[in-house]
Amino acid sequence: MIPPSPLRLRIDMGALAANWRQLRALAGVDAGAAVKANGYGLGAKAVVDRLHAEGCRTVYVSNWQEAAALAGHAPDLRVKVLHGVDAADLPAALSIDADPVLVSPEQVALWRAHGAGRRCDVMVDTGMNRLGFEWRGFCTEMFAGLDVDTVHSHLACADTPEHPLNAVQRDRFAGIASALGARGALANTAGILLGCDYAFGHVRPGIGLYGGMGMRQVVFPQARVIQCRDVPAGDCAGYGATWTARRDSRLAVLNVGYADGYLRAFSNRGAALVDGRRAPVVGRVSMDMIIIDVTDTPVPVPGDRVDLAYDLAEAAAQSGLSEYELLTGLGARYERVYV
Repeated sequence: MIPPSPLRLRIDMGALAANWRQLRALAGVDAGAAVKANGYGLGAKAVVDRLHAEGCRTVYVSNWQEAAALAGHAPDLRVKVLHGVDAADLPAALSIDADPVLVSPEQVALWRAHGAGRRCDVMVDTGMNRLGFEWRGFCTEMFAGLDVDTVHSHLACADTPEHPLNAVQRDRFAGIASALGARGALANTAGILLGCDYAFGHVRPGIGLYGGMGMRQVVFPQARVIQCRDVPAGDCAGYGATWTARRDSRLAVLNVGYADGYLRAFSNRGAALVDGRRAPVVGRVSMDMIIIDVTDTPVPVPGDRVDLAYDLAEAAAQSGLSEYELLTGLGARYERVYV
């Protein structure tokens, strides 16, 4: 018998739903949801079920394996595969109820030959130079006869609102969406926050759903206390002796570390919350242990669970990592608990 994990991710599904509703209201148009990378690490199936109950009818995954993981979804839900389709994907693509987002002439030819009239989307590159059809000389005739539901592009600098490329991409995309005569989708979370000029007919929020970009916190990692110890002033803690006690201190060891996505960047920077009081991380983060200073908090005992301070904006500032990395890096050893 495998015992339950001592690590937990407490996932606030009410906050997830509230974030989606807020972003939809800000955009003023139909809103989907990016659920790639297993729902940014939260569990794609649980995320999709909750957002569908709120009225979300379109979700985005990266590949056909992720689409297959959502098999059995509600019949009115549209699953879109952002990487499109190639020859190796065809058996899955033809058996799964999902739409490829076609990114190249080769993919268009493949889908035209084998897609049997099924719906598809189109991705256009308007300046990011990452994925999609070139905006220069974009030819709508290439898609004649295809059932194109939505045309997409992706903003390169939406998280820098003043960047001039945002308006350039918006204007390029407006012309292409109009020429193709399909629903347009340009904005992710950051794009939504740029304003209604970027919303077009549909938006694809991602990180904001999960608590990023100033939205409500959704993910609360919890670790368990393994041991507590008293340390006299002058003693060190952790690999490399990077922390020295300036006073007699009480330390607690927690069962979480960089193997779980709580990375070395939090060494001597991160914190846990013991009965709501901050307990700083002291010393280096180990593979599956950290040390916290509980001198000024209620003293935990072995077996107690404590929250890690994991507000995404704060954790990004402490670690130098993006909010995306912080979420998707939380490992498989956490038990996902939905509340």
